[in-house]
Amino acid sequence: MDIEQLQREVSYTATTSSGAGGQHVNKVATRVQVELDVENSTAFTNPERERILESIGNRLTKDGRLQLSSQDTRSQATNKERVFQKLLDVLNTARKPKKVRKKRRTPAHVKRKRLNDKKKHGEKKSNRNFRY
Repeated sequence: MDIEQLQREVSYTATTSSGAGGQHVNKVATRVQVELDVENSTAFTNPERERILESIGNRLTKDGRLQLSSQDTRSQATNKERVFQKLLDVLNTARKPKKVRKKRRTPAHVKRKRLNDKKKHGEKKSNRNFRY
């Protein structure tokens, strides 16, 4: 993943934040939204792009864009840094290949022990019955 290329391809939009803040919140656009066209991005190799699209396909818009936003602080610059870091985190986790699950078998001695324990338990219970 080429981070410099990624920085050139993203687009930022600043809007007013939601929530409390009085008159200040209506005047200042501190919420930052980042948008990235994942399908047409040149920052990824083809295998990375395929893994990303498979992993976060449900988070993409209909035209294949990934949108994230940040409105944590009252500073637009800080929110811009945070939303880009959030984008990097999402893409880094999505582009890593999933670990292949290794099938494992229960060892034979474990099966034998379990069956022997069941047999002993059953015998213990059957010995409690009164016989004439």
